[in-house]
Amino acid sequence: MNNRFIRLITVALIGVFILLNLNACGGRVPYGFVKLFREADRVTEVATITASDTPFRFEENPGELELSYEFKGRTYELERFFKRTATTSFLVVKNDEIVYERYFQGADESSRLTSFSMAKSFVSALVGIAIEEGYIESVDDPITRYVPELKGSGYDGVPIKHVLQMSSGVKFSENYYNPFCDLWVMAGRLVFLDRPMDKYMANRKSKEPSGERFHYASVDTQALGMLLRRTKGRPVAEYLEEKIWHPLGMESDAFWNVDCEGVELVFCCLNATAKDYAKFGRLYMNGGNWNGEQIVAESWVLESIVPDSPHLQPGRTENSWGYQYQWWIPEDSDGEFMAVGIFGQYLYVYPKEDLIIVKTSADMAMNDDECLAVFRAVAEYLRGD
Repeated sequence: MNNRFIRLITVALIGVFILLNLNACGGRVPYGFVKLFREADRVTEVATITASDTPFRFEENPGELELSYEFKGRTYELERFFKRTATTSFLVVKNDEIVYERYFQGADESSRLTSFSMAKSFVSALVGIAIEEGYIESVDDPITRYVPELKGSGYDGVPIKHVLQMSSGVKFSENYYNPFCDLWVMAGRLVFLDRPMDKYMANRKSKEPSGERFHYASVDTQALGMLLRRTKGRPVAEYLEEKIWHPLGMESDAFWNVDCEGVELVFCCLNATAKDYAKFGRLYMNGGNWNGEQIVAESWVLESIVPDSPHLQPGRTENSWGYQYQWWIPEDSDGEFMAVGIFGQYLYVYPKEDLIIVKTSADMAMNDDECLAVFRAVAEYLRGD
């Protein structure tokens, strides 16, 4: 069975399940699709990101998490939460020690688990590095100063900052349970019809002025990928490998799904192990510093996780959380911030508690607020309150 046929069947069946809202599956993806979440290289070609020659490893002191948590006035058990949310990995790092590590549904510590939109936060870090290196002068510059291919599109004249903040004003619908929304139409074009991403981006139109309203649109992150490729003159995966993957001592190869022209689908589709995702969380938890080396400017890290406009504050976006540079800031945050991907992918960072949690899933009935309640319950449990 050739790769193109596999892609056709995959996209068609995913579309059917979305159309039916997965009622027959209780809100979860069948096992075959769970497997694809750790074998995404079967869906498209990929760009490989090689492991570091000098791997960093967390200390390991795994134990149990015998806890329950409160959500909407009810008490739930952690073990049932794992099953109900189709968890594939759950990794807890406290004070640089792995204190809890579980894998489910065929995944293990070597599985390269797909990030979906957690990848957006990696892209944000690379934009910050490119600014620090002088390839990009300012987030206030229009993105078309660096990416002329977007002139005449909805991105023409839009400041890079507004693109980072999902406030570009570009027209794009992203309703995951509507198979006819722009996101799924775009995915079908990419995977089934082998249409190039850059051409799709050049045809996006504006819906409203930029910088006035938060509107989550994955094409904004893809525009940032075009910015990185244009300013660096190299693939985004290579830049990630050089500036983050190798310096952080990532233990395993990762890969990024690409389109028919080899362009990384940076709005999603980075695939890595749970432990390597946690290292990225450690980088941001420490203000961009990695064991004495400043990988990402501390000022960029701080700027990235504090919403600085009224329409980006918790309760003012399309859900109860706040947003800044491709990072989510939970309501009533105590300094916590998160990278989040569809179907239950989370990188939770809580600097005050020196705590990082990675959760990957195949959860079509995902509930971000419930997952946050679990992460906060873990923090409380480890604190000994």
